[in-house]
Order: sequence, then C-alpha cells, then structure tokens
Amino acid sequence: MIKTVLIIDDDDMLRTTLAHGLRTSGFNAITANSAEQGTEILGRMVVDAIVLDRMMTGMDGLTFLKKIRADGNMTPVIMLTAMTGPENAIDGLAGGANDYLAKPFQLRELVLRLNNIIHQNENTDVKMPDGLVFTDNEFFVTSEQGGTPHLLALSGEEKRLLQRLTMPLGNIAPASPMVAKRLRNKINGVLSNIDIITVRGRGYKIITPVRTENTKNGDPV
Repeated sequence: MIKTVLIIDDDDMLRTTLAHGLRTSGFNAITANSAEQGTEILGRMVVDAIVLDRMMTGMDGLTFLKKIRADGNMTPVIMLTAMTGPENAIDGLAGGANDYLAKPFQLRELVLRLNNIIHQNENTDVKMPDGLVFTDNEFFVTSEQGGTPHLLALSGEEKRLLQRLTMPLGNIAPASPMVAKRLRNKINGVLSNIDIITVRGRGYKIITPVRTENTKNGDPV
C-alpha cells in the first residue's frame, strides 16, 4: 500500500522538491505551507507520517508538534532543521518527534528514515493488554464478561502516556508523577489485570501484577 506523507514547510522550493522526490520514491506526498494549514489537513484526513520543518513563520514546528501530541495524535514525525547542536535534536525528540534530520540532507536518507518510522508505527498496533482497546484515536475498556466497550476518559497527557506505554506494550515512558498517578488510578478503577509501576530513573511501565488478598493498591513510587 502506498504511504501518505504530509510535508509541512514554509520554504516553497524545498517543499516542492521534497514532494517531487518522495513521489518518485513511491510515496503519496501532500504539502502544507504552514503549521496552521497542516493542522487543517490533519483535521480531515489521516497520514502515515509527517515531515515537519522546525523554523516556520507563524506557529513554529516544535509548537505544532507539541500541540498535536497533546491532542493525542501520534502520527510519526521527522523534524527538519537548519539549527545545529545536540540540544536542538534533544528538544525536538522531547517534544514528540520520532526522528530528527539536520539540513542539508540527502533525499535517500529521508526516505530510509521515513520507511523506518512508518514500519515501527505499524508494529505498535499489534497488541494491547486484555480489556483495553485503542481505536479512532481513543482508548476503550471491555469488561471481563464482554459486552460493548466503553470510553476510558483520559486527559491529553494521560492518553499520550498510555499510548507510549502500550505502543508497543512493554515500553518504558517518562511522565510527571501526577500524570502517572492519575492514569494509574483510572486504569485500576476499570481493569484488574494490569498496573503501572515506576522504573527508577527511567519512567513508568505497564505490568500484569500477581494480586493476592494482601496486595496493596498504592500509588506509583
């Protein structure tokens, strides 16, 4: 299946060149000349990956990326930048980018990285914990007796953390203790077969606990 890539860049020449290069490499490429236009496109269609320029007029790429992640959109993103220094790559990755590519770069390198993040994303939907379903960008819970799944009401931060913990299942993800505590309480309130624990110095992880009558249902520590 042909993969669709959204290119968001306010440089007309680079945007056109990238779109042509990706199309000749087997992708369906669509373009946006601003973060605002990219937001509008994502509101009406699903894409397989986003190539995002960091420095743009209007809303910058990093702000755009943080916004869509806060809204629960986990589309793989490669961030492009002319800014140098490892701290800029760290900022981009911390903001939710899957990969970071400094300008100038070769089209072949971009294609390889796109194929890699798309492949990784496709493999994250394989398995969810029993009783938990992810569809239409929302988490749903099914009872042990079956029946119709019901929506698990989560804040943007809670949903983003749960996505990182389950895609793929076994991930260790950083988060603020307050967000992890709220998510754990909501999970414990509807599912008895999974829990969220602290991995010291690294973040949080979902496990399948062995529960006994004396097991304490404490907060993440």
